Amino acid sequence: MRLSSRTALAGSLLAVTLLASGCSGSSGTANGDSGHPRTGGTLRIGLDYDPVCLDPQQSALGQSLDVGRQLVDSLTDQDPRDGKTVPWLATRWKADHEATRFTFTLRGGATFSDGTPVDARAVKANFDAVHELGAAASRGAVYLDGYRETRVSGARTLTVVFDKPNAQFLRGTSTVSLGLLSPGSLRRTPQERCTGHLVGSGPFVLDRYRPNTSVTLDRRKGYSWGSRLWQREGGAYLEGVEYRIVPENTTRSGALSAGQLDVATALAPQDRERFSAPGWSLLTRTAPGVDLSLYVNTRRTALREAAVRQALQKGIDREAVATTFLSSRKLAATSVLSSTTPGYTDLGDRLAHDPAGARRLLDRAGWRPGADGIRVKNGVRLRLDAVFVRQQSLELVQQQLKDIGVELRLRQLTVSRFPEVLAAGSYDLSLQSANRADPDVLTTAFAGGTPVADARLRSELRRATSSTDEATRSSLFAAAQRRLVDEGHVLPLNETEETAALSTRVHGLTRDASNRLVLHDTWTTG
Repeated sequence: MRLSSRTALAGSLLAVTLLASGCSGSSGTANGDSGHPRTGGTLRIGLDYDPVCLDPQQSALGQSLDVGRQLVDSLTDQDPRDGKTVPWLATRWKADHEATRFTFTLRGGATFSDGTPVDARAVKANFDAVHELGAAASRGAVYLDGYRETRVSGARTLTVVFDKPNAQFLRGTSTVSLGLLSPGSLRRTPQERCTGHLVGSGPFVLDRYRPNTSVTLDRRKGYSWGSRLWQREGGAYLEGVEYRIVPENTTRSGALSAGQLDVATALAPQDRERFSAPGWSLLTRTAPGVDLSLYVNTRRTALREAAVRQALQKGIDREAVATTFLSSRKLAATSVLSSTTPGYTDLGDRLAHDPAGARRLLDRAGWRPGADGIRVKNGVRLRLDAVFVRQQSLELVQQQLKDIGVELRLRQLTVSRFPEVLAAGSYDLSLQSANRADPDVLTTAFAGGTPVADARLRSELRRATSSTDEATRSSLFAAAQRRLVDEGHVLPLNETEETAALSTRVHGLTRDASNRLVLHDTWTTG
């Protein structure tokens, strides 16, 4: 099941919902100070979409990665408070000055749930397997860009070697996308792994996956090698976890209110006040990475013209979109990256609503208003096709673009169909985002299998990712953000706040640096 990197990246959109702000602390922990933790119980979590593929090395779908984070451990972890890389399965590491060789020392005693040791050979097998999957490995393939080999020099020592500088790799080792599977799982076909034939070394093990219905996990017995960021040593508090697939927002919220769920993810904005009342709490964090945006397919005829793309940029009133759909002007996009992402560059002035300027650009490019106001050039209407899974703010954007003479046709797709359309390139605009607490997410999103046809821009992004000098990286990524916006390669809409509503019986639930739920320290009362 080999997918293009466009296909794999598309899944990142599905993890993100337009959400209202909540009332959790800055630490991203809900109900974290409510007495002595209790061992046992099953946590019931409502997901808005089916995970589709459970293998975190293949999937970029947020629901899949949330499940996968509980099943697999990573070499390192990233502190969401300051972005620093901290130990997990690796106790220490070092990189050469060119960022082409990374040597890791593993902790002892860690095992996969089939009893296989988490040793240097197992890590090598994982990196080799991700590299072999290529684009089907989704984000992991990007983190391993330029991968040559992994050299094993001892049971707990290994060196990962690249053919070119890869400064993003170390942070990549903290993600679930480079989480480790047992060598036995790696011998399974990609399709088998997607359907649940997975063995990790994490604090939970997969019990059963029923597509479009549920995923159930059991606590791993004997687990004692968690991330340094976790509070509890040893195994998880929870005896089990049940993810229930409940796509409809009102049904999911109703199930939480009725006590049928303990956590409802992807909380709709209209439910914020309801679950801010006593008896409930909200876990909210602004997602790091690429803002929810319309990615522009610059290989399409009309969108090859920079003037058309720039007019679209000016034609969108982001504050109106944020106020209407999120009840908060502060969530209007001010760059390609969200303001919580390291390397964020404020481009709010470049994203100001300027419909008069948009019309002037289209006039100069020869696009004249037709009888119905939609612009025409050489007998062709300025009609664009936007694909998405959740319609969200696009109806308002559709109205705003019509005001400058652009017809925006909205095409809603299923979760499974969306990546297929992206891979085929049969669209003009696609609603996507990409979560990651690192400016290298720009390279992931726009330098690989991407609708951006500008080879120079893709090359500059790869240069930024390859650089080992932080000042150079910062400068290159800032320039890339400006160019992406100024040339209209991406139309940012709004920052996304990922909000989950919780019963007050749920304690210690957190999000990692990439906004994945972390359940190791979670416990319940009652």
